[in-house]
Amino acid sequence: MNWLYLIIAGLFEVGFATCLGKAKETSGSIAFWWMVGFFVCLSISMSLLYKATQSLPIGTAYAVWTGIGACGTVLIGIFLFKEPVHFWRLFFLFTLIASIVGLKFVSA
Repeated sequence: MNWLYLIIAGLFEVGFATCLGKAKETSGSIAFWWMVGFFVCLSISMSLLYKATQSLPIGTAYAVWTGIGACGTVLIGIFLFKEPVHFWRLFFLFTLIASIVGLKFVSA
């Protein structure tokens, strides 16, 4: 169950990074609501990360959490913010995903 909490926490990390990017693109009350989304996602993500670390090693949990957030944010950047896609970016994204999977398998 704690791995599920960790995965959901990582997805909310993607959410708060996305909200931050959208807030940067807008202004006024729309930017305010993106920042509200940022703080909501941040709070949920941190709470779930805390809950997951009650039984998972902190080093593994933090690495997986940031890895999910990093991979998800790169993908959101590519698909939503039209960031560039090239071989090396995808190569290193794949190696990051492989590392996250590897950490899951070697953790108790």
